[in-house]
Amino acid sequence: MKNIYITMALFFAGFSLYAQKEKSDSTNIRRLQEVVISASKLPVTLKHYPGSVSIVNKSTLSIMPRSIAINEALRLVPGVRIDNQHDAERIHLSIRGQGILTENGIRGIGVVLDGIPENDPSGFVPDLYDVDWATVQNIEVLRGPFASLYGEGGAAGVIYITTQNGGRKPFAGSVNQTVGSHKFYKTMVQFGGKAKHMDYRISFSRTGGHGSRDHQAFRGNILYEKINFYPSKKIKITQILSHSDYFQQNPAGLNLQQLAENPNQANPDARPYNEYQKTSRTTWGLIGNYSINKNQNLRLTAYLRPWRYKETSNRAAEYSNYNSPGINMQYTIHFGNRLKHTFGLGCDFKWQNISMYKLKSAANPNREESLDETNLETDTLLANQLILQNSIGAYALYQLQIGKFNLSGSIRYDNMDNTLTDKMMAMDTATTSKNFNQLSGRVGVSYSAGNAFTVFTDWSQGFIPPSTEELSGNPLAYYGFNTHLVPATSQCVELGFRGFAGDRFYYEITGFFMKTRNDFFRFKQSGRGNQEVFYGNAGNSSRKGIELYFLYRILKNLKLQAAYTYANYKYTSATIDPVYTDTNYVLTTPPAPGQWLPNSPRHQLYAEMDYAIIKNLKVNFATELQSKWAIYTDAEAYAGKLNPAIYQNWQNGFVLFHAGIDYLWKIGKLHGTCSLFVRNIMNTKYMAFTEPDPDGNSYQPGPGREVFATVKFLF
Repeated sequence: MKNIYITMALFFAGFSLYAQKEKSDSTNIRRLQEVVISASKLPVTLKHYPGSVSIVNKSTLSIMPRSIAINEALRLVPGVRIDNQHDAERIHLSIRGQGILTENGIRGIGVVLDGIPENDPSGFVPDLYDVDWATVQNIEVLRGPFASLYGEGGAAGVIYITTQNGGRKPFAGSVNQTVGSHKFYKTMVQFGGKAKHMDYRISFSRTGGHGSRDHQAFRGNILYEKINFYPSKKIKITQILSHSDYFQQNPAGLNLQQLAENPNQANPDARPYNEYQKTSRTTWGLIGNYSINKNQNLRLTAYLRPWRYKETSNRAAEYSNYNSPGINMQYTIHFGNRLKHTFGLGCDFKWQNISMYKLKSAANPNREESLDETNLETDTLLANQLILQNSIGAYALYQLQIGKFNLSGSIRYDNMDNTLTDKMMAMDTATTSKNFNQLSGRVGVSYSAGNAFTVFTDWSQGFIPPSTEELSGNPLAYYGFNTHLVPATSQCVELGFRGFAGDRFYYEITGFFMKTRNDFFRFKQSGRGNQEVFYGNAGNSSRKGIELYFLYRILKNLKLQAAYTYANYKYTSATIDPVYTDTNYVLTTPPAPGQWLPNSPRHQLYAEMDYAIIKNLKVNFATELQSKWAIYTDAEAYAGKLNPAIYQNWQNGFVLFHAGIDYLWKIGKLHGTCSLFVRNIMNTKYMAFTEPDPDGNSYQPGPGREVFATVKFLF
C-alpha cells in the first residue's frame, strides 16, 4: 500500500512539473465561493455553511464515460461508497457506512431530484433509474445525519440533484451517442428553450448493454420533461413529468470455487430461473414558490409516483404495484440587519400503498440465454398482501448570521405508520401493524476568518426505521411484517475546515465521530432461496472518519482534484433480541463487538487530473483506490471459524487507472464534442461488490478494461 501512495505522488508531481506555467483561470473556484446550498432548506453560501458538504458542478459532470449511474457523478465525493455490482445503473450506496447492507435500493439517505423527494414514507429509495445523469446541472451532497431536516430519509446524508433548465435561447438541443465495451450503448436526444414567461427542457435516452458477466444484460429508457413558469416576479412554478423503464438481469453472487473457475459466469441458478428485476415508473411533480415580500417566502411541493416492479429469483416471482403521493410545505421569514435571522417552518406528508403477490418459481434447465422476460412460475401462491404506509414530519429551522459567525439549528418530529393486510388469511388475523416515531435535532456553527479559512462544527441525530423491504421480508413466513425490527438511531459530532486560497485552490477537511444504536444486519434462512434476504438489529457501532477534498488549479490549463476517506467503523457492545441467536430463525450469528463493519474500506481515494493541451483538446487521467474490507457480519465467518474453502472474511482492495480525451469540434454551423474514455487501463481484476451471504455466494467481480466513445451534436 505504501508503494502505491509513493507511485501516485510521483506521478502527479511529475505531471505538474512537466506542464508550462500559465496564468491562472479562476472562474470555477470563484463560482464555487458563490454557491448557495439548497439542500439545507434555508439559503446559506458554501463559505458559511456549518457542516460538511460537497458540490458536484457541471465541469465534473462533463467527465462521465457513460453517464448512466451515480458512481460516475459522485466519484470525487469523500465519505461516500458506491458499489456498481452489475456495471450498469443498479448500485449500492452508503454514506459514512449507513446503508451498506441494503439488498436493493438506498436506505437512510435523502435523495431529492429537482425538488421532488425520491424517498418513500419509510425513507427508502428503491433506485435512481429516474435520473439521466447527462442532464444534471449540479449535485449537493450533505454528509452526516440530517434527520432533523429530512426525517427517516436523512440519517446518513442528503443527495440534492438539480437538472438543467431550458437555457437562454428560444430553441436549442443536442444529440448524444455513446458506444462501448460489452455492447454498451446510450442514445440521448434533448431540446429546450426560453420564452417570455417560461423555459422548458425535454430529454429522452435509451440505454443498454450485455454486461461483463453472463446473464448481466440491461436496458432502460428515461423520458424527462421540466417546465419553469414565471407568471410574475413573485411567483415561480415548476412542473415535472418523468417516466423510466429499466430491466436488469441478475447474475447473483459467486462462491470462491466458482470465482476461481470463471469470474465472468453467473450463479448456476440465475439462467434457468431467469433472475431479473424490472421497473416501470411515472412521476408527476409540481413546485410553487411565492415571494410574499422581500423577507417572506412560501414553498409548496406536490407529487404522485405510480410504478410497477417485478423480480424473479430461484424461489419466487414477485409482482408489486406502488402508488406514492406526497406533499411538502415550508414558510420562511428573514429579518434583521447586523443580526440576520432566518426562521422556517415546514411539514412533509407521504403516503404509499403497495399491492404485492408472489408465485413459486420453477427452473427451466434448457433455457437459452436471451434478453426475454419469460420465467417459469407455478400456480402456488406464496404471498398476496396489501401494504399501506404514511408518514408525517413537522420541522422548525433557524439561522443566525453575525458578520463572520453563522449559527443554524433544526428540530423535527416524525411519525410513521405501516399496515400489512394478508389476503390469504382470515380477516381477524390478516392485519399486522408496525409504527415508529422520533424527535431529531441538529445544531451547527461556523466562523469564517476569511476566504482562506472557515471552521465549522455540528452535532446531529439520525433516525432509520426499517424500510418497506426490510419490514416485508418476514423470515417466519412469505407474508406479514418482521415484527422484531426496531429503528436504528445515531448521534454524530464533526469538526471541519474549508477555504479558498486565492483563486486557485479550494479545500475541505472534516473529522467525525458517530455512535449508532440497533444497527441492522442481514441473514438468510434455509429453503427460502438465495434472493430472499432478511434483516435484524445487530446492536451498536462506533464510526470515526476523516474526509478530505481539494481542487487545485495548478496552471490555467491544468487542474487536479482528489477525494480521500478514512473510515474506522466497528461494532461495539450490543444488546440483541434473543430471537437473532435462535438457529431455527436465522442461519447466521450477529456480529461480535470489535468487528469491522462490512463493505467499509479503511482507505478510499479518487484523484483526477485534467489537462487542456490546446483550446479544443483536453485529456483526463484518474486513479481509484480502495483498501481491503470485511465481508461478513456473521461472527463465526468473520473470525475464520467456518470452512475456509467457502468463507474468507477479508476482500483485497484494488487500484484502478482511467484516462480520457475530449475534443470540441465545429464544422460550419454544426458543432459538438467527441470523447474517448478507457476505464481500468491496466485490466486489473478486482471485486466490484461483496455481500455477507450465509451460503458463501458473496462475490460479484468487476469488469476488466472497458472503452467508451461518445459523439455529441449541439444545435
